[in-house]
Amino acid sequence: MPPQPHDRSKNGESDGNHSHDHHHHDVGNPNVAVLTVSSSRSVEDDPSGDAIETALDDADYRVIEREVISDDQDAIRSRVETYATDERVDAVVTTGGTGVTPDDVTVEAVSSLFRKELPGFGELFRRLSSDEIGTRVIGTRATAGIVADVPVFCLPGSENAVRLGVSEIIVPELPHLVGLAQR
Repeated sequence: MPPQPHDRSKNGESDGNHSHDHHHHDVGNPNVAVLTVSSSRSVEDDPSGDAIETALDDADYRVIEREVISDDQDAIRSRVETYATDERVDAVVTTGGTGVTPDDVTVEAVSSLFRKELPGFGELFRRLSSDEIGTRVIGTRATAGIVADVPVFCLPGSENAVRLGVSEIIVPELPHLVGLAQR
């Protein structure tokens, strides 16, 4: 069955329900675009992208776009912006380019698009990662924010880091964040 677009319209109207159900806007089974940033990988040789897709599939989320793009700031920014304005896409997950080498430019490319930052994502990711990699966690710049009305998560290129970020943070929180961002 092909991915179905979600209603991403914003009518600004209250439904008159003043209950305290904080999750009544949650979006079930979000559509996700996955973008691997690497100058040495292809979709056929992309263990981190595979790990993202597997974790999302296991949660019954739909990966509707997946590609590999080189470490080029303008290309990354353009691709994420295209995904964020695609009516079929509810969220974007990137992997790669979040370190401190000169070619790690994903954070600069994507954060320039953020309408709102989600600093708790990077903070929680680093806290959870410290159990595995210790103080080396200071070298990761994992981040997230809202582009247009789409949550965008930028994860490191490591397969273990991707599994942690997607399984422990993104999967449990994505329906809620998508619902809030699209209100």
